[in-house]
Amino acid sequence: MGHLAEAAANLEQAFCSTDAGHLFLLTLTLEVSAETVAQTARRWGLIGSWSLDCSLPADRNKGTVLAYVIASGGRVVHRRNFGDSTDESQVVTAEVSGNGMLNLRVFFPSLQQTREYGLVMQPDGTIRAIYNRNQKGEYTIRDGKFTANGSPTPSQHKCSADVARANQAE
Repeated sequence: MGHLAEAAANLEQAFCSTDAGHLFLLTLTLEVSAETVAQTARRWGLIGSWSLDCSLPADRNKGTVLAYVIASGGRVVHRRNFGDSTDESQVVTAEVSGNGMLNLRVFFPSLQQTREYGLVMQPDGTIRAIYNRNQKGEYTIRDGKFTANGSPTPSQHKCSADVARANQAE
């Protein structure tokens, strides 16, 4: 049992006899969970800005910038810049599978839904989406291909800090 899991088990045993104890543990669990998401995302290499083409201004085509940022309180936020609009969503969970795939669960307020998706880091440092589904299990990406047309998902490149700042500002 890991250090955090053991500590949580000990706290649960000590505090779960009262409602206040349950509330305390829920708060503690949420804080530890957010910290774990940030650590996982950073260790995997996700933190930063990604685009199909970092040299282009942000747009709804090849210039879309997808950024993963550690925000206040250790939360990980997913910012999408489409040039004419932007949004921000919270990464709720981040786990790495045995095969190295990063599995994310992200709540998108603009869509009013939680989506789950898996990313793989390729040998050249780019990332690709392998699956993307809603909570009903309806896929838009499955086995690395868009379900609408069967095309493979494109590789996303990590943008340098200067390019990312410029694209986020536009």
